[in-house]
Amino acid sequence: MTGLLHHLPILPVAIPLFAGALMLLQRDSQRNIKGVISLASLLAQIVCAVMLLLMSTGQIESGWAGNVGVYLLGNWSAPFGIVVVADRLSTAMLLLTSLLGFACWVYATARWERAGVHFDPLFQFLLMGLNGAFLTGDLFNLFVFFEVLLAASYGLILHGSGAARVSASLHYIAVNLVASFLLLIAIALIYGVTGTLNMADLSVKAGLLDGAERSLFEAGAAILGVAFLVKAAAWPLNFWLPAAYGNAAAPVAGVFAIMTKVGIYSLLRIGSLLDPNVAPAAFGGEWMFPVGIATLVFGGIGMLATQQAERLSGYAVIMSSGTLLAAFGMPGTVLTGPGLFYMSISILTMGAMFMLLEMVERTQTFGADLLAISMEAFDLEDPESPDRSDDVVGVPMPAVMTFLGLSFFACALLIIGLPPLSGFVAKFTMLSAALQAASSPAATLNAWIFIGAVLVSGLAGIIALCRTGIRLFWNVDETVVPKLRLNEAVPVAMLLLTCAALTFWAGPVMQYFETTAKYLGDTSLYVNAVLQQTPIATDAAIHGRGT
Repeated sequence: MTGLLHHLPILPVAIPLFAGALMLLQRDSQRNIKGVISLASLLAQIVCAVMLLLMSTGQIESGWAGNVGVYLLGNWSAPFGIVVVADRLSTAMLLLTSLLGFACWVYATARWERAGVHFDPLFQFLLMGLNGAFLTGDLFNLFVFFEVLLAASYGLILHGSGAARVSASLHYIAVNLVASFLLLIAIALIYGVTGTLNMADLSVKAGLLDGAERSLFEAGAAILGVAFLVKAAAWPLNFWLPAAYGNAAAPVAGVFAIMTKVGIYSLLRIGSLLDPNVAPAAFGGEWMFPVGIATLVFGGIGMLATQQAERLSGYAVIMSSGTLLAAFGMPGTVLTGPGLFYMSISILTMGAMFMLLEMVERTQTFGADLLAISMEAFDLEDPESPDRSDDVVGVPMPAVMTFLGLSFFACALLIIGLPPLSGFVAKFTMLSAALQAASSPAATLNAWIFIGAVLVSGLAGIIALCRTGIRLFWNVDETVVPKLRLNEAVPVAMLLLTCAALTFWAGPVMQYFETTAKYLGDTSLYVNAVLQQTPIATDAAIHGRGT
């Protein structure tokens, strides 16, 4: 058991890697085998995430220094070797990823995994990239895991065919390739100046730079910040998101809800490791706050302007990114805890919303475009198709419209931040913390700007979601009762019930994130844990020293 716990931090990367590789060896017709492998992989990732989170809080004895787990790949000590770091922040993101991934995969088993080849392997590789990005302890491997998750996302966003999907996907691919190129340039500049890419080592060496080296480091950090902003869907670099997410297959768009948060996580992680007194301007609140406010306003305007429900969800994702950027751009760590709580609610809610809207669109006699695309891709309209079945689009379920209506209402409350659900708790704590952070006239002004932007964008969300709800549910002449499958309704209900549970457990969860914020404010805990981790003495090494 001790040996297993030692290797636990690398398992969230290794499990989906081997699961995806194993499924590539299976023929596409062997869906049952792939389904078993996917289910086992996803359940194992949830178990690993829960155990790592408990170990990072000290509830499971781990022997980690400061409850920060450091895994040395190849048994090379930092900064010379590759390290994986499991702490309070990364393990929370792992748990969110595994829960969202499980729900979206279950939804996909209803029909979407059959809309094209290699859905299950690509889905596993996407999770591998996400888990690796949250766990990695150096910039270059952050770039590597970004590329892994993006390469998988390129295949998934095209999954299901259709002209609109292909057109939006090409924009998504082009923009992210440019962002990856910028990320690589930034990493090269930073390595050339500091001689290291290990985040903990970089935290130490960045403070020692001056003169021309400092200027080059600032330039590299600025380019790095721009690359992360593209991935975080910050204004004005987010024009690609509404169309890409709106036209993607429902479970793909659902799991994409966490991808913009990877950029925000990277900004928070790297920014927290740099000494505030010597941090480069690219990671200072002076720019994160105004960019966040602009993104928040853009998202609110987009929600008002669009008439398509899927694009409205895309703008809601942008609005949540803007809220987080503005919150993390406020001075100190007062808003970090509430911001992390809000991010958790946003990820789960938007994942449920994208899948819910695909089911709701079936109630419209004029719509159901995504379902029509999938039917054509499956060749299910052909009576001779081997996949043809009477319940391929679902079976009648009792109170379908009640379930869809209440789910949409719950999503709307969570997105807007109205009581009684956890979205209100998250936004209220953020606004309250913003007032606490007002320690100077400038900070007070920023706090009121933040409060005003959040409230006005919430009003825009109320108008947009009410208008969409009326169009989807109250237009009796054009509404039909759709057929649903159990593996479509359950994932959406699971995510929404999780958000509801967070309302009742808001106290312990908020306390966890507040402690996480304090941990991020003390860089020595992370730096010391990584740089002081020693390789394990193997029998071969001991024998070599003895001879």
